[in-house]
Amino acid sequence: MAVRIVHFADLHLDAPFAWAESRVSALRRANRRRTLERIVSLAADEHADAITCAGDLFEHDLVTPDTIEFLRRTFGDAGRPVLLAPGNHDWFGPESPYARARWPSNVHVFTEETGAPVDLRPGVRIWGLAHRAPATPRNLLAALRPEGTAVHLALAHASESRILAWQGEGKQAHAPFVAEDLERAGIALALLGHYHAPRDAERYSYPGNPDPLEFGEEGERGALLVTIRDDGTIRRERHRVAVSEVHDIAVDVGGARDRDEVSERLHAGLADLRGSVRATLHGELAPDVQLDWRELGASGGHLDGLVVRQGRLTWAYDLEAIGAEPTVRGEFVREAASIEDPELRRRVVLTGLRALAGRDDLDVA
Repeated sequence: MAVRIVHFADLHLDAPFAWAESRVSALRRANRRRTLERIVSLAADEHADAITCAGDLFEHDLVTPDTIEFLRRTFGDAGRPVLLAPGNHDWFGPESPYARARWPSNVHVFTEETGAPVDLRPGVRIWGLAHRAPATPRNLLAALRPEGTAVHLALAHASESRILAWQGEGKQAHAPFVAEDLERAGIALALLGHYHAPRDAERYSYPGNPDPLEFGEEGERGALLVTIRDDGTIRRERHRVAVSEVHDIAVDVGGARDRDEVSERLHAGLADLRGSVRATLHGELAPDVQLDWRELGASGGHLDGLVVRQGRLTWAYDLEAIGAEPTVRGEFVREAASIEDPELRRRVVLTGLRALAGRDDLDVA
């Protein structure tokens, strides 16, 4: 009989969402709990044999006792084994919630870096590895040497080294490995966490963070339904479980003649959206347009949260006409013409003209 696993990672319960006001950040944290409930429901609907989590289930330094009690209750009610491999944000230690909480009998927390086996059914064995510190530079997967004829799976919070750059700036390597380590160890599939963008290869899968964390995230993230057939072949299916809606949009405000027209363009861009939105304004504005960023940020009354930021935004000054003026600003434009770098010259001229006009919105993209 086939073995079915619902796998997820990087839920980051109690994440701070520092960009948001308190009401919005509280809502986003609540949505993460609802996402976990959806994962547990997916496992029930699919008659999964187990639920696995490859780390960063919560934030070690921020997690509350209430959240741990929520996890104990939710996992205890799951009706199937729940296997947890701590990551760098929820690392295992003597004072961690993994060690101090009284977990239900169906919950198994892996506690060793060297890996320990759990038999899901005869012939299917999963090896779980734990982070025991907030930074783990060692290759944990390379040391695995399973024996026997079972289908061997790994559960770990680990960084495939070749795709680190693909994940974007700021992502650090933890427990780095290369795919060949899995082949040498005889691991048929590694169920991983750490990279928030979903990624699949022959011998590993990153499900991605199941509920959005940041603006600009791309890819079909969620929970992974893994089926190990009787012949040892493996099928992977992605399921969307997110509760939060997060959108990243660009709003063209080019040609707007006053700030009300900018606001109208922004409202039009937001009208059909829900959840949290980051709107980036771009375009060339009339010189007299003065933006009120606080007012623009309050435009999304129907949304959970709104961030408005400046993109490639500039102002349509007639520099030839201004340079011909017998004025201070005319002299400034004539002097700035000696700057060789055209991009630097543009930024200096625009910033200077706005300063001379007494404007306080001096940032020039």
